[in-house]
Amino acid sequence: MSTRILIIAHAPLATALRDCALHVFPECAEAVVAIDVPPQEAPEVTFDHALTDVIGATPANVAQRVVCTQDAKLVAGVNLPMLLRTVCYRHENLDELTRRALDGGTQGVIQLNSSS
Repeated sequence: MSTRILIIAHAPLATALRDCALHVFPECAEAVVAIDVPPQEAPEVTFDHALTDVIGATPANVAQRVVCTQDAKLVAGVNLPMLLRTVCYRHENLDELTRRALDGGTQGVIQLNSSS
């Protein structure tokens, strides 16, 4: 069984990231869930409806509540390389998957040299 991946981010980032991931891994539609948090929405509203975009913001606060009640890991600072790495290795155990997510997020952000 593979891990389900929940993306909670400011609207429309979560859905946009999910759409990008499904473009590369279309077979993962059921494994990747997106929750877009509208501007000014209270955490309680979103909680009632675990990659998150910005630590300390409403999406991250909601995700922390979810993680406390589940066998889950929370990673903040989601970017597309992190998500793609996570989806690619979703069959691995949770600790290894978390490591891969963190590695993907940092290794996927690089400076490119312009060719003159």
